[in-house]
Amino acid sequence: MTTTLVKEARRPAPAHPDGARGRRLRRRGRVIALLFVLPALLLLGALVVYPVLFSVGRSFFDASGNTFVGGENYTEMFRDPTTLTAIRNTAIWVVVAPTLLTGLGLILAVLVEKVRWATAFKLLLFMPMAVSFLAAGIIFRLAYDEDPDKGVLNAAAVSIHDAFEGGSSYPTARARDGEGLTKQKDGSYVTGADLRPGGTAALGLVGVAPKDLPADAEPARDAAARKAGADEVRGVVYLDFTPGGGGEPGVVDPRENGLPGMRIEAVRDGETVASTTTAADGSFRFTGLDSGSYAMKLPPDNFAAPYDGISWLGPTLVTPAIIGAYLWIWTGFSMVLIGAGLATLPRDTLEAARMDGANEWQIFRKITVPLLAPVLTVVFVTLVINVMKVFDLVYIIAPGPVQQDATVLATQMWLVSFGGGNNQGLGSALGVLLLVLVIPAMVFNVRRFRRSQR
Repeated sequence: MTTTLVKEARRPAPAHPDGARGRRLRRRGRVIALLFVLPALLLLGALVVYPVLFSVGRSFFDASGNTFVGGENYTEMFRDPTTLTAIRNTAIWVVVAPTLLTGLGLILAVLVEKVRWATAFKLLLFMPMAVSFLAAGIIFRLAYDEDPDKGVLNAAAVSIHDAFEGGSSYPTARARDGEGLTKQKDGSYVTGADLRPGGTAALGLVGVAPKDLPADAEPARDAAARKAGADEVRGVVYLDFTPGGGGEPGVVDPRENGLPGMRIEAVRDGETVASTTTAADGSFRFTGLDSGSYAMKLPPDNFAAPYDGISWLGPTLVTPAIIGAYLWIWTGFSMVLIGAGLATLPRDTLEAARMDGANEWQIFRKITVPLLAPVLTVVFVTLVINVMKVFDLVYIIAPGPVQQDATVLATQMWLVSFGGGNNQGLGSALGVLLLVLVIPAMVFNVRRFRRSQR
């Protein structure tokens, strides 16, 4: 009997029917899940994986795609000055844009909490996200236009400048050749040094349209006819042009107006001894002059070109200008994400800090920012990934002459491959470089997301 019991104990237990059924159900669930995921995997493979692998392979061939060149495209990429400019500009974008956006989003998210109409304010700041990059590029291309009559930013800049520094009223004025005024290298006009006290001078200029004359301009004929005293010099600066024709050059005709507000200097031995401004009829007068010969000088600021504003899209400012457009679009995104993180902060911690006597700045710096660090990191890394791929704004806003000054890796890749370069081997190498730069940020973001999920 003992032997029988031992044999029965050693005999394996029969499989439980529910174990086999459970394995079948799990296997069936995996198959069903795979069937659901399969369309997405096919699309992912066709639209992402295959193009990536093809670009990697294409980067080892020449422009025609028929000759294997190994790493020559990668070597050429770092020898090309335009590509180096693109790498430099991309680095500027990666450092500046995400930092500013994260900082602006944090500040606005904190301040919006204290605004009565917080929802409306958030909506207003988030609205640019609904505008496509193409439309935003066109908007800012017009806003940055150098013509103050078209570009709103230059219109504002010109208005502010002219409010503090008045421009010349006669930027197009000039003297007739051989009429007694000689143009100097600095843009001024000077008469011969043969005018003595008691003498008069008639200085005629042309190049000013009658419609552009100041509203207070008066006829210069009577001013030209006045005699000077023994110790003074008189004269008139006038527009030597008779509307409708019929006037005589070099002579002040009855229908010719003076040029008011023109600054004029009396010069002796190369030094300015007196200065005055013409009246409404263009007349001027120097009194108390010592005996001797004088020259009349019209300084260059009389003919200075008007202030046209800032060259926003010039080689120097084009990249900061485009980054400004990017900030306009993405500030709302940053603010909303950080605001969502701010809403989850433990209010009892903030209230305890206030009860302990901490002011708002101390709370912000020592409690709010540290608690928001995970959210700020995610926002920053997400923006880094985004700015590495920026293309539309750069391509649309930057004018053709400065396109190379503003180019980034994405635009350079397109220009080399399709925008005239027609070298898809080099363009594929640029695409691979961009992928290599983006991957670390993507991996960091995914890992941080998984840690937060756990």
